Amino acid sequence: MLHAAGASGAIAGAGSMRVLSLIPPMTQLNTPYPSTAYLTGFLRSRGVDAVQADLALGLVLRLFSGPGLDDIKGRIEAMPARKRSPLLQGFLEHFTHYRRTVEPAIAFLQGRDTSLAHRIASRGLLPEGPRFDALDVYVDPDGGDPLAWAFGALGVQDKARHMATLYLNDLADILREAVDPRFEFVRYAESLAMAQPSFEPLARALAEPPTLVDDYLSQLTHAALAEHAPQVVLLSVPFPGSVYGAFRIAQCIKAHNPAIVTVLGGGFANTELRELSEPRVFDYFDFVTLDDGERPLLALLEHLAGQRGPSRLVRTYRREPDTGQVRYINLVEPDVPFAEVGTPTWDGLPLDRYLAVLDMLNPMHRLWSDGHWNKLTVAHGCYWKKCSFCDVGLDYIGRYDGASSSLLADRIETIIAETGHTGFHFVDEAAPPKALRGLSEEILRRNLTLSWWGNIRFEKSFTPELCQLMADSGCIAVSGGLEVASDRLLKLMKKGVSVEQVARVTRSFSDAGILVHAYLMYGFPTQTVQDTVDALEYVRQLFAAGCIQSGFFHRFVCTVHSPVGQNPDEYGIQLRPLPPISFAKNDVGFIDPTGVDHDTLGVALNKALYNYMHGIGLDEDVRYWFTGKVPRTRVGRHFVEKALG
Repeated sequence: MLHAAGASGAIAGAGSMRVLSLIPPMTQLNTPYPSTAYLTGFLRSRGVDAVQADLALGLVLRLFSGPGLDDIKGRIEAMPARKRSPLLQGFLEHFTHYRRTVEPAIAFLQGRDTSLAHRIASRGLLPEGPRFDALDVYVDPDGGDPLAWAFGALGVQDKARHMATLYLNDLADILREAVDPRFEFVRYAESLAMAQPSFEPLARALAEPPTLVDDYLSQLTHAALAEHAPQVVLLSVPFPGSVYGAFRIAQCIKAHNPAIVTVLGGGFANTELRELSEPRVFDYFDFVTLDDGERPLLALLEHLAGQRGPSRLVRTYRREPDTGQVRYINLVEPDVPFAEVGTPTWDGLPLDRYLAVLDMLNPMHRLWSDGHWNKLTVAHGCYWKKCSFCDVGLDYIGRYDGASSSLLADRIETIIAETGHTGFHFVDEAAPPKALRGLSEEILRRNLTLSWWGNIRFEKSFTPELCQLMADSGCIAVSGGLEVASDRLLKLMKKGVSVEQVARVTRSFSDAGILVHAYLMYGFPTQTVQDTVDALEYVRQLFAAGCIQSGFFHRFVCTVHSPVGQNPDEYGIQLRPLPPISFAKNDVGFIDPTGVDHDTLGVALNKALYNYMHGIGLDEDVRYWFTGKVPRTRVGRHFVEKALG
């Protein structure tokens, strides 16, 4: 018998049902995406025989190996010579060199052979393709090492990691041209799923003859099924760039054994499949669950054990066997409290095989791709949940639920003991200042040594005293939303901060030795060219003053779940009609009466920001970065200095 036995009790009779959670390609290279670790830890806490595997990592390691390069070479040689680009021809000409170095380079990025650093850093070991051309922008007028500014005399390991990353990106470019034009390390085939109203493009891709990438993924799927023999397979899909891989895996599972129950969930389903009506999705997946997976999975496992009827599922889509129509079932039951979801576990994931890559020479920006970070959440949801650009009505943001500092510290200690890693990335929407204070004090009280970073709001509660306390407990970096860097627009989007306040808060973090990354936005409703120029001037001054060290400009996207998408009149815009939708629904186009060409402005913003992150161009007039004529900034040249007193 399978049933929930209380808030934190075991599920009786679950031992005979093995649940396999899979990470599909592609997510990230340096550390496991945390969803399967959360689900596996939770299910085990309820007595379920739960295991996990990372097929995204497995696919990368299979492709970028000696045999993988042999197969890529075979695909290129089968092409007519006239269709081979210079990149592919160069790969063939230097194939022996690539074949000899690919596995040592991967081993180095995994940290298994750090002695190769000197040879890689000397630029005498790895073949260099077009990706290395980016290094030509760094020129030492004295004829010395042009990268000395970034790595100094002793930064051999980091320099070698950057070179090996460029080498890996070269190989990815070759793979993309020769095997699968959709391949990316993160955004793999995302156009097939992102805000795609019809399932047809994805269906066509899944019906095509398999590529080499597909063949490898099929082999990895069969190996996982043979090793774990699951009755249920969970595919957690966080991004549009992991949807195609998840469907290919499910396709393989159904061809292998249709009796295995396949379940789709994760961030993509939660945001884009809330009005799903496409029956063909259920040729691959038996069920699709929404929002936090704990409660829907408990109900689903009870159903599969015959202890709960199909009409008593929770936040779950299924295809009705008698009509073939898609039905959404939501028996209202309380979610599992955040304090009772258990501790994530990475058991079963090969933590020594992830790749610490170094794409950008910026000490803050590298944290997303370099090194292993145990992913953990301080609290569920967002305590602010007012920003008008955000999906504040959805569960993952709108339902705020915390846990005690003591419990969080217990989880941290358990994870350190399991993984052997003391680095933590708190993946909250915005970690609450009060909770971070309590956690910092608890870490210090327990005399724990760890490094941690996470996302916050730049609010006044982060005083110099709190920032120093966080630094003392191990905080090394924070990221937060400055967004449009315009007080008028910040007020319109209900951000709850001002540019002046952001300057003071970020300075407090920087003074405490904590790196700061700013999420930036352009193209928000009614944003003018003048607003954009002024925003870049604010950003320039924040970099010049040492308040922030990193940033990223996102183009504003209106979503159907956000206040802007639900109340466009309040923001002075008109929504474009959506086509008939049976699959994904999230992004919605709009007409902004300002008529600003944000695409062109975005090129300038990103170019300027890239230079600012490398300490370049901070004394230039911001108009330098724009093509064509733009207005002079209205921001005082010393605005940030005055804000800081």
